Amino acid sequence: MFQNRLNAYRVMWVIVMYDLPTDTKLDRKHAARFRKDMLKDGFQMFQFSMYLRHCPSSENAEVHVKRVKRLLPPNGHVGIITITDKQFGMMEIFRGKEPEKTPAGAQQLEMF
Repeated sequence: MFQNRLNAYRVMWVIVMYDLPTDTKLDRKHAARFRKDMLKDGFQMFQFSMYLRHCPSSENAEVHVKRVKRLLPPNGHVGIITITDKQFGMMEIFRGKEPEKTPAGAQQLEMF
């Protein structure tokens, strides 16, 4: 049973990609607040406007998707995608032409 709960098809990643306007002082304030609030919710920067969060289940991922939706600024484009740990692990990452390792998921401790 324990193995079923933590397998690579159940563990999820929430990926948030965004392009927010920064033309005015108010726009920059909204963009900064959105980023800071995502960091508070446990998201990590993957690229400039791409943040991701490791979640132990699809139910937990949905909680964080709903939080991001509540944080949306009034302007700009935001995309949210949820993928399995298995799919995330198949990603190929390069720095220039040199391959890098895919970021490891968070370690999880479960008490019975």
